[in-house]
Amino acid sequence: MAEKRAPSSTPGPSTTLQRGKACLRCRKRKMRCDGAKPACQQCVRAKKSDACEYDDGKGKTRTQLMREHIARLELRIKELEGLEHSSPSVTLFDPHSQGPYYSGSSSSSSHGSPGTYSLPTSASPTPFQPDVESSWETQWENMADFAAPVSEPYNPSEEPPLELAQMLLEIFLPHRHQCGLDLHPDRLRESLTLPSSERRHPVLMNAIYLWACYLSRPGSLSEHEPHYLSRALSAMTDAIQYPSKVIDVIRASCILSVYYLSNGRLFEGSYHSTVASSLAVQFGLHQIGVDERTPQSGADDLDSTFRLEPARDTIERGERILTFWQVYNLDRCWSVALQRPSTIPDSDHPWTCISTPWPQSMDEYACGDIDLGSASPTVQSFFMHQGQTSNMVSGFSTGALRAKASALFEAANRLSASWSTLPSSNAFMDNFRVLEHTITRFASTLLPLHQLGAALPEDKYTLIMVHSLAHAAMIRLQFPFMDNDAISREKCLRSARGMILVSKHIADMDFEFLDPLIGPCWSSAAKVLESELIRLQSLWPPMNSLEIQGELGAVLFIMTKLSTRFPLLSYQAAKIQNFLESK
Repeated sequence: MAEKRAPSSTPGPSTTLQRGKACLRCRKRKMRCDGAKPACQQCVRAKKSDACEYDDGKGKTRTQLMREHIARLELRIKELEGLEHSSPSVTLFDPHSQGPYYSGSSSSSSHGSPGTYSLPTSASPTPFQPDVESSWETQWENMADFAAPVSEPYNPSEEPPLELAQMLLEIFLPHRHQCGLDLHPDRLRESLTLPSSERRHPVLMNAIYLWACYLSRPGSLSEHEPHYLSRALSAMTDAIQYPSKVIDVIRASCILSVYYLSNGRLFEGSYHSTVASSLAVQFGLHQIGVDERTPQSGADDLDSTFRLEPARDTIERGERILTFWQVYNLDRCWSVALQRPSTIPDSDHPWTCISTPWPQSMDEYACGDIDLGSASPTVQSFFMHQGQTSNMVSGFSTGALRAKASALFEAANRLSASWSTLPSSNAFMDNFRVLEHTITRFASTLLPLHQLGAALPEDKYTLIMVHSLAHAAMIRLQFPFMDNDAISREKCLRSARGMILVSKHIADMDFEFLDPLIGPCWSSAAKVLESELIRLQSLWPPMNSLEIQGELGAVLFIMTKLSTRFPLLSYQAAKIQNFLESK
């Protein structure tokens, strides 16, 4: 007689799991999960047992565990700082010291203030006219109160102790998507222990340490922001001497740009964005594919200076692809916020056409599942098919959706800015209708808001940004016609209210991980609601405007919450507050 076995507590293959009980990795990849613990069979077979995590409500969530981990790291950093104070072998940075940087010889790009940014008159009309009552410098002067970095010569031996570097890196990694950075985390960790010649260049690492300190505001760790900012800037002069380090230079420039922009220092943020964009194009990151750019016959020998060595494996190739789209998102979106043309070209010319495949997840690159590209236009094909999914296998990822939303946001702003009060040409109206249809179709393919809770945390934060960009793109396209066209006004209001609906799916803990670009998106929604409130109050008899005022209050609440982390948004929140108080 066969021996009876005790029933197993682990769900078997025939067991149907309840909704939400699958592991996070199987949920993301939409695979059948058996719910086995500590690792399901799908993850075991893929050799991803360590990545098999469950969020079933019975224990602490990954976010809660990460918060506790960061708190422990910050406590340990304070202990290390105490040791440094008592150790004569370590040179500490004095944030109050005065150096050559403070001399009167600094140029107009001084780090003490953002500088003045002006628009050529030929760019008018634009969807959102710049404020005429004050200059950029006046608007942001109260946001540049941070200590300017001390000018210090670059010395590669003055890197932080290994334990401190590891702790700063662990604080940064959960927030890396906040500044657009996506790379292989384990390789970045391993880089800290490699010989100095094989590590990531200090320009990138100091930019990462800077962001880690920035995240700790108002904690004591934030006092070291000026130090790591200065170290990153001085390391930049060293890194640009080595073409092999250009990927690190580009990534660091992106992080520095977002750091400056988040703090309202627009001149410096725009500068570093332009540097990253120019280098990305110069080294051909916009044309990573099967037929990557090769030197023409008889080409100048200088051409070889600007060509990267072949990628060692799919991870390195994937990191280069992700780096390009990091720069693309930064360039396309912040050029709209700063009201300037984008830097990265995308035309039919063989040198400027973007053919790099859409970004994929790092897990896919690590598994070797990589889209090699076909050298055909990537973004242009997306517009040509009016937002329909292409045959490219990489067009479905969350990162690809983010890049497509960036493309739509910039295209909508550029097209509406070309409109004038003169009789509209047929070409403009045709392009307008096609782009409007593309935005609508793209928005319809996004994960519904009520399903965001089931997404992985980093995917959720990105999708919140994608939804906001899609609504902001429609607003940018329609806003110039809002006052005189009822249909455009209705579409603007629908998109503004769509953003308010997005806000209802943002938990308190999510605010710490959101992209600062979400502020300019929400500002466009505020402008729509302000315009509608003025219209309603100008009618006779006046119409009930309490609903619009309540919606503006919701936008103000979001902007105020975000401004605690991103000083840039304090000014925008204050404008909404002043508008509401005047009504």
